[in-house]
Amino acid sequence: MLPSPALRATAGRIPLSLSQASAQLIPPIPLYRALLRAHRALPHDMRFMGDAYVKSEFRATRSTDNPVHIVAFLTQWKAYLEEIQKGLTDAQGKWQGRKLDAEVLDSLNTEQVGQLYELMHATKDVWKTPEQLEREAAEAEALAASKQ
Repeated sequence: MLPSPALRATAGRIPLSLSQASAQLIPPIPLYRALLRAHRALPHDMRFMGDAYVKSEFRATRSTDNPVHIVAFLTQWKAYLEEIQKGLTDAQGKWQGRKLDAEVLDSLNTEQVGQLYELMHATKDVWKTPEQLEREAAEAEALAASKQ
């Protein structure tokens, strides 16, 4: 079910009150399922990493009682879901990522920047072309052979 045009027009307004935000949110379990379904269209490595991350974040947040944290959590995951779906439709079924906005990066705390840095290193090999991976493997083999 798609949101109404009136709801979509108000979605960009910030900040939302708690009641406004909760009216626009998807409940946690359907959101969780929708995220895992959206990941099915991603390449295998990205799907594996995305599914594991979604599962761990939802498990870690399961015991949260603060309604503000819950609303922020669900809002961000809903935005991520919409971004995934938009990226897949824009690219005819192939995922097209986007750069992180500078103002979003500036708003992150040090722990979040550290997580983003770790994520960058964990995903570095996923974005390489097969030719780059073959070239690096050949270089590593040549280096190993020269040391023997």
